Amino acid sequence: MNPILQEQRDARGVVTLTMNDPQRFNALGDDMLQALQTALDALARDEGVRAVVLAAEGKAFCAGHNLKDMAAHPEQAWYHRLFDRCTKVMLSIRKLPVPVIARVHGMATAAGCQLVAQCDLAVASSAASFATSGIQYGLFCATPSVPLVRNMPFKPAMEMLLTGEFIDAHEARAQGLVNRVTEPDRLDAEVERLVAAIVAKPRAAVQMGKALVYQQRELGLEAAYQLAGQCMAANMMDADAQEGAQAFAEKRLPRWRGA
Repeated sequence: MNPILQEQRDARGVVTLTMNDPQRFNALGDDMLQALQTALDALARDEGVRAVVLAAEGKAFCAGHNLKDMAAHPEQAWYHRLFDRCTKVMLSIRKLPVPVIARVHGMATAAGCQLVAQCDLAVASSAASFATSGIQYGLFCATPSVPLVRNMPFKPAMEMLLTGEFIDAHEARAQGLVNRVTEPDRLDAEVERLVAAIVAKPRAAVQMGKALVYQQRELGLEAAYQLAGQCMAANMMDADAQEGAQAFAEKRLPRWRGA
């Protein structure tokens, strides 16, 4: 088992990846990025997975990249490799065929905030806080800006990026960065509520839906409708969608085959 990334799976196919490097606030250094990439690559090939929860140990969820490491390698090629590895992890979350839910119990800064924004869904403790704080150290959070402006309205996102100031969990929810906020002792229960609502649905519909939403978001209106129509037609040919329609017609609960 990787010492800095723990993996657990339950009988439903829900996998929890827990970043376990609390001394470095679960920073996204080379070791953590490689551990995440290896885990995500394996999950992408596993048809038994239904959902992924991304969690962390220690006081912080994730403090982003390790600035000490970055200061120790003043080489542009080194920085390119680091940000390329980080981008690959973020895109792997986006491409994973099942939903990824961030379980945010504490601080998420810079690339850690990016990680929350890149997950499909996020549940936060009321004790959590969020910032794109690189600007405080002379480094604009360029890569975190990519998912941030796709989660939040433009001006609140720009304020975070340009000031580096923290927002609390309730403000993060109001601005669309997280889905739900709960008291710290209810965090696992709230994550479970969201997970249970997802895994109760057919895997094929969830998989098609996740892919479609991200694809159509980047298109113009007409092309988005065309792609969405094609997706729905393909989805309706799935056995579970046919069962759902039949159950509706017969006024009964559906009996999913691929749940």
